[in-house]
Amino acid sequence: MATQTAQIKCINKDPRQDPYHAITHVGGYETSHWKLSLHEAIRHIENGEWEFFVAMNGRRVMVRVEISARGHKYLRTEADGREPNNLLALPECP
Repeated sequence: MATQTAQIKCINKDPRQDPYHAITHVGGYETSHWKLSLHEAIRHIENGEWEFFVAMNGRRVMVRVEISARGHKYLRTEADGREPNNLLALPECP
């Protein structure tokens, strides 16, 4: 199965204004809007079905699955040397 690639253009957090709460959903739009729960996005990455990225300053910054010190999986962008919080800087998904 070929890996699909999609750009994440928006996120949802609960509550949105609290920077310490985790992302609950990621989404984007190309020909149509799409939105996945955090768990769905992680599953697609781990199964090799999808690769996700964010665009920063004209560059693709890949999104990876990480594991917290408490053993929880979450999404994080690769270090790009510029913006430490690429995902959290994205706008709210509709």
